[in-house]
Amino acid sequence: MMAEQAKVPAIRFAGFTDPWEQRKFSDIVNVCSGKDYKHLEEGPIPVYGTGGFMTSVDEALSYDRDAVGIGRKGTIDKPYLLKAPFWTVDTLFYAIPKSDMDLEFVHCSFLNVDWKSKDESTGLPSLSKEAINETIALVPSFNEQSRLGDFFYNLDNLITLHQRKYDKLVIFKKSMLEKMFPKDGESVPEIRFAGFTDPWEQRKFGDCFEFLKSNTLSRAGLNDENGTARNVHYGDILIKFGDCLDGERSDLPFITDDTVLPKFAGSILREGDVIFADTAEDEAAGKCVELRKLPKEPTISGLHTIPARPRFFFGTGYLGHYLNSDAYHRQLLPLMQGIKVISVSKAALQDTQVRFPGLSEQAAIGAALSEIDNLITLHQRKLELLQNIKKSLLDKMFV
Repeated sequence: MMAEQAKVPAIRFAGFTDPWEQRKFSDIVNVCSGKDYKHLEEGPIPVYGTGGFMTSVDEALSYDRDAVGIGRKGTIDKPYLLKAPFWTVDTLFYAIPKSDMDLEFVHCSFLNVDWKSKDESTGLPSLSKEAINETIALVPSFNEQSRLGDFFYNLDNLITLHQRKYDKLVIFKKSMLEKMFPKDGESVPEIRFAGFTDPWEQRKFGDCFEFLKSNTLSRAGLNDENGTARNVHYGDILIKFGDCLDGERSDLPFITDDTVLPKFAGSILREGDVIFADTAEDEAAGKCVELRKLPKEPTISGLHTIPARPRFFFGTGYLGHYLNSDAYHRQLLPLMQGIKVISVSKAALQDTQVRFPGLSEQAAIGAALSEIDNLITLHQRKLELLQNIKKSLLDKMFV
């Protein structure tokens, strides 16, 4: 009885009561090998690799049978749907469902397997046909497969819709950053709010900012629970934070050692300060965040950061967006040092040029770009929520 109960999912569509049948993947799909495409001519047939679409050619490996693509080498844990006609390269298997199997159900079955655990190499991840064929799946009737397949197909479409909205907003912001700040050799930007006509001012960074002290605490010296002070870590600037940071809502980590704070009494951060990440693995070095709000605990700047305080007032949100724009950041590119790890120094920042309009125009630019940021964050959260819902349902609606 318990064995039968174990062969049904936790969540199920009404009307389906039969236990699911245990089958090998070799019983539900035909796993086929991809091939080199370089001998083919350009054409309308898409060519896919482990990372997705690559190019188009004039022949297909499958003209009329849809399939699930799964990596043979490299990325082996990101199966995705392939709509015929298509060609796959030799590092991507394509698995064609058998006649009694629903394509979308098969795709979900592939998503539910821990393919990395079946890696057969000591170097580049590799997957064999044998490993796929021997994998066990639990399968319901074709009608139940179809219901599940339709459900996840619609959920995927909803995720794709929000992904496209998010991507469009990111591209839109990038475009606005290019147009709302003056290009080299120009005194005003391409796009400007009505009523502003004065030329922008230009000064050296050192005339606009004074540097503050930063600590050298690694993640090991931080915690998420408690402490007398908070810390801004360079890794969070590079990956987690946007152009402006609301410290009240961002869960900044605490400093574990209470004796650290007194050493930085003159460098406790304030609203309006900016912090640069001085180190990265690429040209993201120099990414900056403007502090908009701060938690009630004193906050100091951490490992591999350069904190700076404006010598005069800037409009809220202006510096965070400007200092991350190409208009400013491209000045840093020839000043970066290192090969595997790229770094930017205080001396390099000191001689860069900072451009800005009057306070009212700064505030208008900061507010407009912050509103775009809010929309991006909204769609990102919706997207993450839908992805988490899908992950949970794949677990509960499959055995």
